[in-house]
Amino acid sequence: MGPWRLRGWAVGRLYQAAKEEKTVDARALRLLRSWLSPQQRVEFDTKGYFDVVGCDSGKRYRIRRGTSGNVNEIDEFGRLSTGWCFVPVGGLAQGDVMLAQKLALETDEARALSIANSFPGPIRWRRPASRPPEGIIVLGRLHSS
Repeated sequence: MGPWRLRGWAVGRLYQAAKEEKTVDARALRLLRSWLSPQQRVEFDTKGYFDVVGCDSGKRYRIRRGTSGNVNEIDEFGRLSTGWCFVPVGGLAQGDVMLAQKLALETDEARALSIANSFPGPIRWRRPASRPPEGIIVLGRLHSS
């Protein structure tokens, strides 16, 4: 690529980046990030979620990127459990919905959960127990058919 063509390409990329920064979604995500703690911001930027603590119960919740069905309780072992679906009224951008969920759990957890729909947490499927191959010792016995 020649220097003038490279310069034109770079200017075009900068223009596109500036244009994208002015979108509703970009502004909503900037607002969300400004309300996150430094630890939450790092979590969100690297993993796509952040954890909050409910003001009434002290339970931990994980808020993932999304606008519905994106909140889960975290059990005492750090595993995702019951899911919660609650969103503010109106067609808000993703960052605004996530900020509303964060603020609701941190300031009025009981009320937020009273209007939320709950759903089971992630299901972890186990492979069915298989029969050991012939000739393998199982619990001190020789297994054969």
